Amino acid sequence: MNIKFDSVSADKVQAHLDDNKRLLLTFEDGVGDYSQHAMIHMQVQFTINVVAKDMPTTGYNAVVHSNIGDLLIKDYSTDDLEENMSMKFNTHLGTLQLSGDGGAIDDNVGFIDFTDKNGIKNNPAR
Repeated sequence: MNIKFDSVSADKVQAHLDDNKRLLLTFEDGVGDYSQHAMIHMQVQFTINVVAKDMPTTGYNAVVHSNIGDLLIKDYSTDDLEENMSMKFNTHLGTLQLSGDGGAIDDNVGFIDFTDKNGIKNNPAR
């Protein structure tokens, strides 16, 4: 399973990364330390999370490869993902959009840098 980030979305995410951080692709189901939603949204929703390497990642037991590095995921979230995906930045709406060979998966992917004290406040998908 892999995701190809376009140049704008890659730049947006990579600006928050360094050797002491890792990426998560969180299925927003209310399960785990980094899930922000549960029953609030009725559609499939994902968030890209930046966490420090020493922060817990319990439940993130599978990997999605990408052109900006591996993203840890909850293994059951593969039910809503596809083998080949792309992450694009929609300049008109200012949102990250995740799609696969079958079409849109999430047209408003959140982004939270949990290493930043204002990371949750800056989530554009809130």
